Amino acid sequence: MAAIGLDLGGTKLSGAVFDTSGELLTRETKLLESRKGKAVGKLIRIMIKELYDVSPGKGSSITALGVSVPGISHVHEGTVWAPNIGGWENYPLHDEIASMLNNPKTTITIDSDRACSILGEVWKGAAVGCKNAVFLAVGTGIGAGIYTDGKVMRGEKDIAGAIGWLTLNKPYHPKYRQMGCFEYHASGDGLARMALEYLKEEKDYSGILKDKRPDEISAHHLFLAYEQDDDLAKRVMKQAIEFWGMAIANLVSLFNPEKIILGGGVFGPALQFKQQIIEEATRWAQPISIQRVAIEGSVLQNDAPLYGAAYLALNDTIV
Repeated sequence: MAAIGLDLGGTKLSGAVFDTSGELLTRETKLLESRKGKAVGKLIRIMIKELYDVSPGKGSSITALGVSVPGISHVHEGTVWAPNIGGWENYPLHDEIASMLNNPKTTITIDSDRACSILGEVWKGAAVGCKNAVFLAVGTGIGAGIYTDGKVMRGEKDIAGAIGWLTLNKPYHPKYRQMGCFEYHASGDGLARMALEYLKEEKDYSGILKDKRPDEISAHHLFLAYEQDDDLAKRVMKQAIEFWGMAIANLVSLFNPEKIILGGGVFGPALQFKQQIIEEATRWAQPISIQRVAIEGSVLQNDAPLYGAAYLALNDTIV
């Protein structure tokens, strides 16, 4: 018995075949490039076929398939809302996958990357043995997988954990509407966004980012500039550390977890700031909870939602 796990992100699609013990048997990765709408659905179908072809017995052992999506999975409707993928406001992903599978008994489970990430860490990562843990994912966007009393917290419409909308700054600006205050300032895209805003303000800036076109500046460039002691990059990172620390403080005060796990593409390189983030969080958080929580980097790193998707598939239930 084996399962396919798929992780759809804002820029790439990853897929793997897992056995029941959680061993990753084979994997594939494809860039989304400029794909939108049905073209992304087609890419998913292509990857599923490729994984079947390279799996043991040409897919005869695969009984389940799980997909992690960067947004909301409407389980009962079988549709997906993914704001960073054009044309995925109400995408019929479940039916599209089901229509291509030869075995109608193969179960299909689709869930948010937030839920999949924390479940991946519970299964094979930093949260093994935990009953209460939070996965703080900072990448293209920001979200939190919240695991409380041994279950994923989902909310009324499976939207719990959409913490990109945490209100960590005032006054309110209309620019926060699409992605939220926290994500606007401190996601991977947010770091680049802040750098561009500061470049417009600082007319005398002469650092290494000055001559780059707006579309050339990314979080990657900010970290490189920070390593070279660039003043503008240091300003961006200082603000991000404050936002990450405040967000962690809120999560600790609300949920009293055993662990906060830092993951996503930004953590990564931002783990160098872990102690500063903890110090900032300690200023704001409930004092007993913050002293008892462990704040750690992800063990599975970018593969956390991939493992979680497979875990859900193998368990054939919404955990």
